[in-house]
Amino acid sequence: MKTHSIALIPGDGIGRDVTEAAWAVLKAVAGQSGFALKGTEFPWSCAFYKETGRMMPQDGIETLRGFDAILLGAVGWPQAVPDSVSLHGLLLPIRKAFVQYANIRPHRLLPGMEGPLKAESFDILCIRENTEGEYAGAGGRVHQGLDNEVAVETAIFTRKGVERIIRYGFEQARARRRRLASVTKSNAQKYSMVFWDEITQQLAAEYPDVTVTSYHVDALAARMVMAPESLDVIVASNLFGDILTDLGAAIQGGLGFAASANINPDRTAPSMFEPVHGSAPDIAGKDIANPMAAIWSGAMMLEHLGEQDAAAKVMRAISAATEKGIGTVPGKDTTGTITKAVLNALI
Repeated sequence: MKTHSIALIPGDGIGRDVTEAAWAVLKAVAGQSGFALKGTEFPWSCAFYKETGRMMPQDGIETLRGFDAILLGAVGWPQAVPDSVSLHGLLLPIRKAFVQYANIRPHRLLPGMEGPLKAESFDILCIRENTEGEYAGAGGRVHQGLDNEVAVETAIFTRKGVERIIRYGFEQARARRRRLASVTKSNAQKYSMVFWDEITQQLAAEYPDVTVTSYHVDALAARMVMAPESLDVIVASNLFGDILTDLGAAIQGGLGFAASANINPDRTAPSMFEPVHGSAPDIAGKDIANPMAAIWSGAMMLEHLGEQDAAAKVMRAISAATEKGIGTVPGKDTTGTITKAVLNALI
C-alpha cells in the first residue's frame, strides 16, 4: 500500500481545531481509496515561540524536507507575538526555502452557498507569486524614533520569478477555460509592474490558445465584484494576489471557505497546504470554527500527491454537506457537526 508522509503543523488558535477535522476526513478517504497517510505533528506556533524564542527549531526546514507534503492549520496570536514575527518566523521561511512560488486559491460558490453578489456562479483560480515581490523582506529602518526616521521596503521582481509564475498561470488557464487575467499597477509603478506586463506579453506568444488580458489591480478588484463570472485564471504579484484572494474568499461566502496551496511546481521539495482564514484566537477550542477551508486544502493536497480520485471524493463530500445547508451560515453549525457531515458524505 502506498503511504504519503505528511507534516502536520496545527499552529495557533483554530488551526488546531480545523487541522484535526481535515485530518479525520483525509484519513477516512485514504482508507476508502487504498492508500495510507502517515502524519507527524509539530508544535511550532506562537506558543512554541514564547517557550523557545523561535517559531520553529533551527533545523525545522531540514526536518520538513523529508515529508511528501505539509498541512498547516493557522499561525498567529497577535496578543502574544507580533504578526511580523510569527509570519517571518514560520510561514514565509517555509515558502521560500522550499521554492513554493505558486500560491493557488480557488474561488467558487459551492452548492447551497449564497454569496454577497448577484452572480449565481463563478469559478476563479487565483495564482499568487509566493516568494518575492512586495514580501521579499528587503529594506530597513534608520534613525528609529527620531523625526527624520526613514523606513524602506523594497519589492524584488526577478525575471526568473516573474516568468515562472506567469507561465504557471498560462498553463493553468490552458487546462481550464483558456482565459488569463494578469494583474499589475503599471500606470503608477513604472518599473516593476511594466516589467511584469512586458514578460506577460512575451509569454503570450507561446500560448496563442489562451486569451490574456492585463488589468490594473483596482480595475480587476471591481471586476471580481461586478462580473466574477467573466474571470477564469488570475495571476498576480505577492501583495496584489494576497489582497485579491481575500476578496475572492469574501465573494464565495467567507474566509471559512478560503482554501490554498503553496506549490513547488518542480517537486524538488514538499508543498504546503493551508486554510487562509487566520487563527481566530477568540473562538479557538469552542467547536465553532468552520473546517471547510482546511478540508478543501486537504483535497488540494491529495490532488498534488497524485490521489485525484480521493481528492474528487472529498470535494463531492464537501459539496454534499453544503447543499444540505451544513456549514453555510457562520456560527450555525459546530466544527464537529460539519466534519461529521463531510465524513458521512464520503462515498
